[in-house]
Amino acid sequence: MSNIKLACETYTWQMPGEQYKGKLKHIMNICSQAGFAGIEPESSFLKQLEDPFKMKDALAENNIELAVFCMVEDWLHPQETEEERIRADQWVSFLGFFPETILLTVQMPGTNRSNLRQRQQNMISCVNDVSRRASEKGIVCSNHPNSPNGSIFRIASDYEVLLDGLDEQATGYCPDLGHIAKGDMDPLEVVKRYRSRVNLVHYKDMHIDGRWAATGTGIIDLTGVSSYLVESGYSGWIVMEDECDEAITDPDGLTLRDGKYIDEVLRPLF
Repeated sequence: MSNIKLACETYTWQMPGEQYKGKLKHIMNICSQAGFAGIEPESSFLKQLEDPFKMKDALAENNIELAVFCMVEDWLHPQETEEERIRADQWVSFLGFFPETILLTVQMPGTNRSNLRQRQQNMISCVNDVSRRASEKGIVCSNHPNSPNGSIFRIASDYEVLLDGLDEQATGYCPDLGHIAKGDMDPLEVVKRYRSRVNLVHYKDMHIDGRWAATGTGIIDLTGVSSYLVESGYSGWIVMEDECDEAITDPDGLTLRDGKYIDEVLRPLF
């Protein structure tokens, strides 16, 4: 048996729009029913659960862990803006109540890739600053690149810049298998290449034409990556994130079906 645990990300409930914001208790309940041990909420979902004591009660009520906390910012400048720093420090303070939770930094995608190298260095500088402050408080951090056309870390050469620039004493790397594939890279090869930096993993699936697929129905080798993680001694969270079109109309049902796939296909590998 490995020490791998499975969690679910809230982006599936972001696909329909804003209607699930502030309904994190409901999402926790669905994730728990689907068999997930943890949840990774993006900050905009918390609302009243920004109170750490209310968050603890909600987690206990649904028998689920706060595996990861996802913070999304623009980080367009060489240093954080005053507003970005205030928000980051707010979340670092919040996570002081959850010492086992990973702080995941994610940059909001832009609209293009102009002025690429400067924008990359700006983001790296900001993420390093946030991660260093969090690390000083004992919080484990990870960074998650994404793949929309305006993202500044989406192809292999971008990943080299990112992993060379991130302060490995302050933050790890979270490979997202779907975003890696969208960037015309092989997810298993990327995970192997940067394995020493990996402290969190995101799973999603994709069709051959680039559309997101329901978990287990696309071309991404989820079982191959899972087997490699076990063989390499990975210990930590794998976070499932389903962004297929069905999430727009039925995120609850989709997540419950993903749970069945995990039980039948992935969990036996762990």
